[in-house]
Amino acid sequence: MIVLALFVVLRAAGMPHVKIGVVGAGTASIFKEAMQSSNQLLDVAFAPSKATGKVLATELPKIGNKTTVLYPASEKASNEIEEGLSKRGFEVIRMNTYTTVPVQNVDQMVLKQALAAPVVTVASPSAIRAWKNLLSDSEWNNSVACIGETTAAMARRLGFRNVYYPTQPGLEGWVESILEALGSYDELLR
Repeated sequence: MIVLALFVVLRAAGMPHVKIGVVGAGTASIFKEAMQSSNQLLDVAFAPSKATGKVLATELPKIGNKTTVLYPASEKASNEIEEGLSKRGFEVIRMNTYTTVPVQNVDQMVLKQALAAPVVTVASPSAIRAWKNLLSDSEWNNSVACIGETTAAMARRLGFRNVYYPTQPGLEGWVESILEALGSYDELLR
């Protein structure tokens, strides 16, 4: 979504050569794929040492006295990136390019199966909030495997206790967290 929105904005601006900062390798790969197929002048020039918005805001290099950053984001994204960059003297233009909407209804058979799963995996704070809303008053104490610490922090704030997440966000670490959560479940069964 964000990549498409950025292409639309850049096309409207006459396709200037811009440098792109990404939060993680997953987003970088999407940009690289989009650039190869479109011959655009985009340069993925920065990714933080850890794939979180907080680290991006502290590590993004500043060029000159006044650096302007266009920050395309979800309407529901926190202000962490823009506040962190602003504190460091960046001029930040936030562009809400999409939003997420939690599921309202789930087939009861599917929900019953999900409630029986030893581990639920989530890739965003909005996903764990949607899961919590689906639980309503259900007693559910199984594990949650999160893609990264931001999602894990939200899971803990929502009252989940068995929360697993990688120290380095991303697909590989997420898979390791899922396996770790499943391993803990297997130990309980012994």
